[in-house]
Amino acid sequence: MSKSFGSTLAVDRLDLVIERGSFTTLLGPSGCGKTTTLRMLAGFYEPDEGEILIGGARQNEVPPNRRNVSIVFQDYALFPHMTVLQNVSYGLKLRRVERGERERRVARVLEFLGLDALGARHPHELSGGQQQRVALGRSIVMEPAVLLMDEPLSNLDAKLRIRVRAELKEIQRVLGITTVYVTHDQDEALSLSDMVAVMADGQLQQFSDPWLLYHAPVNRFVADFVGYANVIPGRVEHAADGAAEVALAARSDAPLRCLDPAGRAHAGRDVGVMVRPEWFTVTGAAAERTTVDGLTFEAEVRATSYLGAFARAWVDVEGLAEPLVIEVNVTRRDQLERGTHLRLHVPHDRAVVVDGG
Repeated sequence: MSKSFGSTLAVDRLDLVIERGSFTTLLGPSGCGKTTTLRMLAGFYEPDEGEILIGGARQNEVPPNRRNVSIVFQDYALFPHMTVLQNVSYGLKLRRVERGERERRVARVLEFLGLDALGARHPHELSGGQQQRVALGRSIVMEPAVLLMDEPLSNLDAKLRIRVRAELKEIQRVLGITTVYVTHDQDEALSLSDMVAVMADGQLQQFSDPWLLYHAPVNRFVADFVGYANVIPGRVEHAADGAAEVALAARSDAPLRCLDPAGRAHAGRDVGVMVRPEWFTVTGAAAERTTVDGLTFEAEVRATSYLGAFARAWVDVEGLAEPLVIEVNVTRRDQLERGTHLRLHVPHDRAVVVDGG
């Protein structure tokens, strides 16, 4: 489907099949089209082209209140003058659900979400995490075919966000509700999702499970957007069956065997090869050279950022215009000081062709 606002093409021929009961995340930077997509699923916008089907039934022109979907907004949109119980039951009341059935469903949802003791409180009397669960309860009590979530954790502090997203994943797993979740947070997307759709400039870049998204990105945008990525220039010597041998700019005497998930590599072509910071094996410069299955580079530390469990360092390698980023578990305070000489090893098949040159 496609959607434009004036001369701006917000969503460009997006084609997705989302499996029943799955947790699917739309991931991308601001302005990539993910929220517009969510709003079309909800019925707030109509696509200019294409169709939306839920369970095989066409949803185009069906108003939001007639679609079997519920949405959790970024700001929760709780009614401040209503109690928790009243907020959760409001949608059922609008749909004229019989009172006994309404009370049964609300009580079950409040208990499931751990809100049964808070039913008489108002939103201002709740923590951020509790407000988020009330907003979620108000949606799932409607028993929707699809639950839509628009960056619902963005207003929480970092530690609470990690805890709540674990709760959210468990709730979705237990209930089995088909969920479409919008975020620009890569950690959220990877930790919550069965499938992730990465978007940029209104177009779908990659739709895959989190493992493939991180380990086999199909292009440089996905590689850069999902985690840290070193992209090393090189030239393809041989390519076949989803793999390629690439002579890297940093090491011309031996090729590196790389994965080529998008089939971008052709002999003689200039490409970019992605290596994640943690994929390097790092030793001191004085370490004995051994025969290894891969390539080894000599490097010098330019700068280091200590992050507790590990350190992230920017290192200079001869032949490369930009420093590489590495991540290392450090055991000494002076292990990655500026000017330290290191040896970086990249195993074969732990690098991915992400640019066609």
